[in-house]
Amino acid sequence: MTPHGGNLFAICRERGWDWREVLDLSASINPLGPPPGVREAIVASLDRIAHYPERQAGRLSARLAEAWGVEPDQVLAGNGATDLIHFLAREWSEENVVLAVPTFGEFHRAWPRARQARLEDLPPDGLAVVATPNNPTGEWHDLRRWDRPLLADESFLDFTQRPSLAPLTRCRRDLLVLRSLTKFYALPGLRVGAVVGHSEVVARLRQRREPWQVNVLAEEAVLAALADREYAERSRALVACERAWLAEALGQLRGVQVAPSEANFLLVYVAEAARMCRWFLERKVILRDCTGWPGLQREAVRLAVRTRAENCRVVSTMQEYLCAA
Repeated sequence: MTPHGGNLFAICRERGWDWREVLDLSASINPLGPPPGVREAIVASLDRIAHYPERQAGRLSARLAEAWGVEPDQVLAGNGATDLIHFLAREWSEENVVLAVPTFGEFHRAWPRARQARLEDLPPDGLAVVATPNNPTGEWHDLRRWDRPLLADESFLDFTQRPSLAPLTRCRRDLLVLRSLTKFYALPGLRVGAVVGHSEVVARLRQRREPWQVNVLAEEAVLAALADREYAERSRALVACERAWLAEALGQLRGVQVAPSEANFLLVYVAEAARMCRWFLERKVILRDCTGWPGLQREAVRLAVRTRAENCRVVSTMQEYLCAA
């Protein structure tokens, strides 16, 4: 399995395409694009690139702590959620980790020999790694009553109305919560994420963490994004509406089954997923082939929920593919 989608620029460079003409559904990013104030914030902070950022992104950590109901010393910011996954993998050995599958491919890269099991079949020992909402299915799991060592990946939680586990880290030393700041705020090119944990646990992690993980432009962009609450509400409403529309439209097509999702993407079970992905790619639409992911027993593709016009393009292209198959 390839660990990640979002290979837009490499694909376009290889094929000589203008990336603006390609619909990339392999990366699940907010269809609204970045909040309006982000560009202005980046421009206003350009003079700061001649200086080092804070070693531990203290200003950003304080703002994230306020948003997530924890203390600033409980937040460790990083260069995207993937960066933090691999950092944590250096702190927890593979024999002490169990992955709830299916899950995000970077967890398999970070812990390639970790134990794997379906969520309902997880062994009782070891650090359980659980994505909620799950990637690639979009299913949300209520982990609030779990009393075992847990790394909860909440990278897509902002697209839902579900509660975060982050406040529980105030009193739990066996809980870490991973958050992405780039999916919901459409900033994947800037790379910002954070892990939240008990203050004593995060203090130990911070001692072993390389400095300057968040650059000044990324920090200013996220601070501006967090300030725009109207954007957040509009994003959740749009994704909920478009997800329901797209799931219904695709579910009516022959040979297509759509998994229930609370995220900004859909897992779609189809026959010959690789062939479908190649067919879509020739029409400048990039899908994510999830066939062979541990924990998935059937062939499937994952595709992002986008704007109505883009979602209509997906449905019409799928109809064309099924007629030609």
